[in-house]
Amino acid sequence: MNIITRFMITQTNALKFLRHRPAISVSAVEKQASIPAGTLQQALSQGRQLAEKHLVALDKILRDYGYSDELYQKARVVSVINHKGGVGKTTTVCSLGEALANKGFKVLMVDLDPQGNLSQILGIEQPEIQVADALIGDIEFPVISLDSNLDISPSDIDLGNAEYQLILMPGGDLRLKNRIVPLLSRYDYVLIDCPPSLGKLTVSALYASDSCLITMQPEMAAMKGVNSLLEKIHDIKKNLNPMLTIDGLVFTMVKKNSVHEGIKEAIRQNLPLRIFDTEIKHLVDFQKAQVAGNTISKFSNSSEAAGLYSAFCAEYIDYLQFLK
Repeated sequence: MNIITRFMITQTNALKFLRHRPAISVSAVEKQASIPAGTLQQALSQGRQLAEKHLVALDKILRDYGYSDELYQKARVVSVINHKGGVGKTTTVCSLGEALANKGFKVLMVDLDPQGNLSQILGIEQPEIQVADALIGDIEFPVISLDSNLDISPSDIDLGNAEYQLILMPGGDLRLKNRIVPLLSRYDYVLIDCPPSLGKLTVSALYASDSCLITMQPEMAAMKGVNSLLEKIHDIKKNLNPMLTIDGLVFTMVKKNSVHEGIKEAIRQNLPLRIFDTEIKHLVDFQKAQVAGNTISKFSNSSEAAGLYSAFCAEYIDYLQFLK
């Protein structure tokens, strides 16, 4: 006989569930669970500790909304990918990661690009311990705290040498996944900034991931290469990681002109992918934030650039709730 063990919901998981389902009315949940008005909202926004009797009451109510004990046992690992450079991968990892952290999720950003741009724009130059050291040596995966909910695993040019060594090492494709696994219970999301290639590092990232997110600038060159990218993803799904899915495609560095509009429409008509409604415009504030060594909302929280990634984050979370 199978015995199903059920645990009472924790405050951490209750708040994660509500953050992932913004359509659920917090005030309605408080009323259904006979919790004083404002208690849950204070827990979500100010870190108020919930009483045990409130968690007992929430347990039944949130399960009726679809909560289960298996939902938040480990982080969702997402590779942000495109084999073309300069299409907003690093900006998306940085800005989406920050937006998720601002909503209360614990996020780890992994810099898997030998150019080390993600690390550099966040002020980390020549890290003492970096991703390459963990992939090649027998050491723990490096993690540097950036903010209360936001961490980074940094890299620099040494990662390029590590990629060559991974080709020669037995189980090279597995090493990134094996190093990340011990960290998954500490985070809600792990976002991997992939290099602009389909080489060993990108293969390792997709092997370690639950899903991938494609960033694409609506230019003709990017459109021509997207089919080879999809073929590579499907090849990895077939032969290495059968659980890998494509979350969808987000347009980045979008300009308001007829060329971009035409390419976006062609992609929507011809690619069997989810295309997110939110489009990331080509805005100078992204470059200014990077020069200043800041995330976009720290550089200018009221800017259009920060608002776009906040909107994309909300849309992305809304999409993910249907996969749970």
